[in-house]
Amino acid sequence: MCIKTKTFITDTVNPYLNLAIEEYLLHEVKDGECILYLWQNRHTVVIGRNQNCWKECKVNELEEDGGYLARRLSGGGAVYHDLGNLNFTFLAGKEDYNLEKQLRVIQNAVASFGLFVEKTGRNDLTVNGRKFSGNAFYEEKGKCYHHGTILIDSDVGQMSRFLNVSKEKLESKGVSSVRARVGNLSDLCSDITVETMKEQLLKAFAGEYGGEPAAVNSRQMDWKQIKEYEDRNGSWDWKYGRKIPFTHSFSSGRYPWGSLEFQMQVDKGVIRECTVYSDGLEERIGQLGPVLEGCLYNRRNILDMVDAEMKKLNFAYEMQKDILRFLQENLE
Repeated sequence: MCIKTKTFITDTVNPYLNLAIEEYLLHEVKDGECILYLWQNRHTVVIGRNQNCWKECKVNELEEDGGYLARRLSGGGAVYHDLGNLNFTFLAGKEDYNLEKQLRVIQNAVASFGLFVEKTGRNDLTVNGRKFSGNAFYEEKGKCYHHGTILIDSDVGQMSRFLNVSKEKLESKGVSSVRARVGNLSDLCSDITVETMKEQLLKAFAGEYGGEPAAVNSRQMDWKQIKEYEDRNGSWDWKYGRKIPFTHSFSSGRYPWGSLEFQMQVDKGVIRECTVYSDGLEERIGQLGPVLEGCLYNRRNILDMVDAEMKKLNFAYEMQKDILRFLQENLE
């Protein structure tokens, strides 16, 4: 089936607006379409949907430095964005979503500069063993997106300054620091700039899907709806989440799919509130918290309810096993 391709390139560097546009395009993409959205954020840490911002980055230091904290819809880990980084998003209906084709667009664009790209780990793209792109994924009501970063001339020192990357995560990658793990493409090829990468991405997108993409008409977009998404993205509750006075907190080391932390407020033997944090790509993992609210703080009850919810959401089997084992080992 022939896929109709479209592009949207924004010149705003406001993370709350850029993420709002992304969400709007997700809801608006039609069957038989794939949209490539290119965007940049200024001095921003973007955390995954289920992450605890206070653990993932130096929030106060970032904001005192004029930076932004933003939370995206997708799962995965925290990333630092500046104007030396280019973000991409592929948006399509579930039937038209093709991760391999989408990744080939990125690989072919980078290859046009004479560099060979490898896919490693859960969601990374590397050149010469250095990560230049992390990817994450989201699905809602039959619509999907795949987005990621492309490090071109990003300030790796700032990245190291504001991100709190766990020792376990670095060790799982076989490196000792953020600096050792990531690399800018411009260090490998001086012809690569944000503008030349945009040009090659558009060429690779047209080549992979066959046919010149049309530009999304911004005048036909519902900017009132986008403003509502933007306001939510910049709100305290969305960015930081409510701090609950938890009485029980337990966290894991690393699993192949990511990390895990449960925080519970238990009163008179009943779970009043529960928050689940993770940098795993499964964005629905946060739904395990509300399921337990009102539940008796009893190991069997909790295991049964979490097990039922994971089966209902069709979590990967290995992930289900890891989470149940984790709870069994940590619950009193």
